[in-house]
Amino acid sequence: MPHGESWFSFLPFHDRLVHLAHTHGGWPLNDEGHTWITGGHAGVQHVYAAIFVLSLLAIISVVTDTSIRNAGKDLLPHEKLTIRNFAELFVGGAYNMMSDIMGAKAARYFLPLIGTCAFFILFSNALGLIPGFLPSTDNLNTTLACGIVIFVVTHIYGLKENGWNHVKHLFGPIISLPALPLMLLMFAIECISHIARPASLAIRLMANMTADHKVLTIFLGFMSGIAILFPLPLPVYVLGTLVVIVQTLVFCLLSTVYIAMAIEHAEH
Repeated sequence: MPHGESWFSFLPFHDRLVHLAHTHGGWPLNDEGHTWITGGHAGVQHVYAAIFVLSLLAIISVVTDTSIRNAGKDLLPHEKLTIRNFAELFVGGAYNMMSDIMGAKAARYFLPLIGTCAFFILFSNALGLIPGFLPSTDNLNTTLACGIVIFVVTHIYGLKENGWNHVKHLFGPIISLPALPLMLLMFAIECISHIARPASLAIRLMANMTADHKVLTIFLGFMSGIAILFPLPLPVYVLGTLVVIVQTLVFCLLSTVYIAMAIEHAEH
């Protein structure tokens, strides 16, 4: 399969969609890391992968909700791992992580946001472990969109909880006329720091998933000639699975920390 292509390339409308994206898409990066305006082919594989993952998550949500509604007053979980058990364990783990950072009340409020990011990123990352598929999270368009959502939520709820104190703290701990030069310097530094947060979330996730997928692809190519003796590069798959989980945890952990810092009430 050519580089930058996946099983989604066999969809009947793929060529038409690539043409439309190349003609009307604008500036976003393609799968090769170049802007469409430079003449490169428009990348749409991350769009396919994202839609596929969202559809899968929608099915899991319906199955889980139906199972919970039909459970009645069951007290004991199923003996085998089911979709519902997986969803409950995953959501419970995300909630426990968040409550340790921002408290139980805030964790319950922001769980839909962080939980959705966790599900989407985990399944998107894991899609890259399947031969012939590309993860949507190895594309900066996808990861930057996730980072911007966290950035916007952080400052919206920071303003909601602390009012203009959320902006005042950007000028440093001393607010006075004699300290105006230092205040302006602190403001510039804090603005750069806050703008760098979504960029760091996006670039970290994209870079790690790109490297993980390329390494896995290389090893699969090496092993294709001796598939009878060693069907799969199992050690690399184990390492890739760890990367999938760790990158999901890192994104959600940092997102929770950023939101918790924004909504905390300072004593002054």
